[in-house]
Amino acid sequence: MCGICGELRFDGGPVDSGALTRMTGAMVHRGPDHGATFCAAGTSVGLGFRRLSIIDLREAANQPIPNEDGSIQLVFNGEIYNYREIREGLVARGHQFRSSGDGEVIAHLFEEKGDRAIDELDGMFALAIWNARARQLTLARDRVGKKPLFMYRDDHRTVFASEIKALLRHPEVDTGIDPAAIPYYLMYGFVPHPQTFYSRIAQIEPGTVVTIAEDGRTSERRYWQLTFPDEATRGPKPSFDQAAANVRQLVTAAVERRLISDVPLGAFLSGGIDSTIVVATMSDLSKEPVRTFSIGFEGDPAFDETAVARQTAERFQTRHTEFRVNPSAVDLLDTLVCHHDGPFGDSSAIPTYLVSRLTREHVTVVLTGDGGDEAFAGYLRFGAALAAEQFPRWAGSIAGCATRPLPSPGNERHPMARIKRFARYMSLPLQDRLAAWMGVFNDDLLDVLGPRLIECAETIDRRRHLRGLGGIDGASPLNQLLAANFHSYLHDDLLVKADRMSMANSLEARAPFLDRAVLEFAAGLPDDYKLRGRTTKAVLRAAFADVIPPAVQAAPKRGFGVPLDGWFRGELSDYVRDTLLSPSARSTQYLSRRFVQSLLDAHLARRQNNGNKLWTLLTFERWLTLLPEWKAA
Repeated sequence: MCGICGELRFDGGPVDSGALTRMTGAMVHRGPDHGATFCAAGTSVGLGFRRLSIIDLREAANQPIPNEDGSIQLVFNGEIYNYREIREGLVARGHQFRSSGDGEVIAHLFEEKGDRAIDELDGMFALAIWNARARQLTLARDRVGKKPLFMYRDDHRTVFASEIKALLRHPEVDTGIDPAAIPYYLMYGFVPHPQTFYSRIAQIEPGTVVTIAEDGRTSERRYWQLTFPDEATRGPKPSFDQAAANVRQLVTAAVERRLISDVPLGAFLSGGIDSTIVVATMSDLSKEPVRTFSIGFEGDPAFDETAVARQTAERFQTRHTEFRVNPSAVDLLDTLVCHHDGPFGDSSAIPTYLVSRLTREHVTVVLTGDGGDEAFAGYLRFGAALAAEQFPRWAGSIAGCATRPLPSPGNERHPMARIKRFARYMSLPLQDRLAAWMGVFNDDLLDVLGPRLIECAETIDRRRHLRGLGGIDGASPLNQLLAANFHSYLHDDLLVKADRMSMANSLEARAPFLDRAVLEFAAGLPDDYKLRGRTTKAVLRAAFADVIPPAVQAAPKRGFGVPLDGWFRGELSDYVRDTLLSPSARSTQYLSRRFVQSLLDAHLARRQNNGNKLWTLLTFERWLTLLPEWKAA
């Protein structure tokens, strides 16, 4: 895993090599093992690279890496799992290699096939290729968007990087805030792609290739998108048992592909089904005991799965390391904001960062269970959204009114909290219902906006994160929900968190459930193979029934979170008040101070659980405070 950056100028001027060096220096955490730059003589292009050595640890595998004659120059972040097969074909056709790594394979394949080479890559990646003969820069991301790539463009240049912090080190990059992005962050806890908080910085879309000529002409091609079957024309379906057998085969193959490494490798292990399956499969494929790592929070059993994880570790005789922590969110807040290059509303970044930091003391690569819920319908909200379809709209209004006076429980994981949330939004249309359950500020969005933002309230599109969503024409309601979740929550929240928090600690994370073959097969399965009554991930559970311990099968769905509600009523209550309501708070230009005060008062009085909302506002305020320092650097 690595960090890449670069610049292509359209005006014929030279690339500032000093700026390129500063950009690579901003991403040392992504690649602590080696750094280098490339500036093509007589051209206006430069590439930068930081390396975390995983495959072929020799100097020969360092980047930027060329083909034989140097006409192709590559910088690449990620892992290509089918590189050995591709390499065999290239060698048979006469290509000569200086390394045995996966990066050089891309350079030679691109020499043969141009940007169509991207279609053949199976893995997680973001890459940049300078083609000296065609005088073109090619940028691309993997199919799901596991690896990030940001791009800035003006009339004179394109500048790109794995993280926005690298772009902020370039003196000519305009880092102005986009006010229109803020309401969407408040709604979802993230800014939907391709937009960012910065007005002229955007993400390269997942599954997309962008080609930029030396004079600035640009073309874009989408080479992959997850599609779901049209229910009206669906062909014969496999039996449930056959589907389960196929799932087992595909997941096992996906895990096996992700075990290629020249450095120590392990796995995150929670109390959930997905990570248990990954560890069980690794144990079956590995000659040595698997290294596993779990984390739990002291003092709140609702947020601690270490006991269940320990049983799984004992079942598969792993070399298990368990971390039990009682962290102060204040100490981590600025670190998380800095590594996300802006505010981030998902507080589970805290345990993800901590388990990554502690795991990195033992291994360099981990496999995770990320993607199992997205592929096989593992979230409780999917079943709730479909259940709400069975009620008339008026029933939702009555249920909302009936549950509103009920007292708020101590945290949002309490069954009563879920009942109140279900009733409050059950009368909304299907997609809006899912967005409301997942979101932060919903019907109170206009209340939290300050005078500077209220003028754009009329232009807020609550389904904006789903605009352009393809592959669901004629799909069932469940598949529509899966597609929406895949396009928004997975890409803009889970994958961002996984990448930034692992790479903040120079740890590579691999996700077998996000394998292309697994995703495409799962997308084509009948709804009742994935969601059967109240049983989530039915076909996945059946596929691995013999290896999932009973305690894991019976454990309720928890997710990876922190006890924010309790923290903000206890040791952090003064910090929250002093930060958000300070006379010098920078967020007051965007937020309603009176409404923020009411949120905090209601939370402290236990009338509401506003922990997630307060966290979303805290990270926003800290970003605004830190941004001038980032720009100065």
